[in-house]
Amino acid sequence: MRGDGDGWVVCDAGHRHWGRFGAAGLLLRHGDRVLLAHRVWWSHHGETWGIPGGARNSDETARQAALREAVEETGVDDSRVHLTGETVDDHGGWSYVTVHARLETDEAPALEPTDGEATELRWTPVAGVSDLPLHPGFAAFWAGPDAVEHLP
Repeated sequence: MRGDGDGWVVCDAGHRHWGRFGAAGLLLRHGDRVLLAHRVWWSHHGETWGIPGGARNSDETARQAALREAVEETGVDDSRVHLTGETVDDHGGWSYVTVHARLETDEAPALEPTDGEATELRWTPVAGVSDLPLHPGFAAFWAGPDAVEHLP
């Protein structure tokens, strides 16, 4: 079922973004690894790696949207996800919120893509994230001060 947030918008800088009310993603950590999704070829910036996420609906907070999207895309058990913070990338008229979270389980579960937006999910060592071809927005975030410093 599509939400009311699905759709393209143009930010104040003239860039096109997905999510009529902004977008959010879940940076989920377990131990020294983070969960990354390999985006399908047909998606925006396909064949790159990023975090599960997508458009916010009008009635959602960024945290609600990030968790909903992660559950839809990965099947992760949301009762085991502990949200710890967020980082906002404001583009003027549109924003992307990276929601930081920790998975509270003894072992990281093997997860498979559940909605066709990714070809693979991988628990990636924090030290190896930059070695992958990253989605440009996630690459900019990961290179910034809020990425590794604020991981739970």
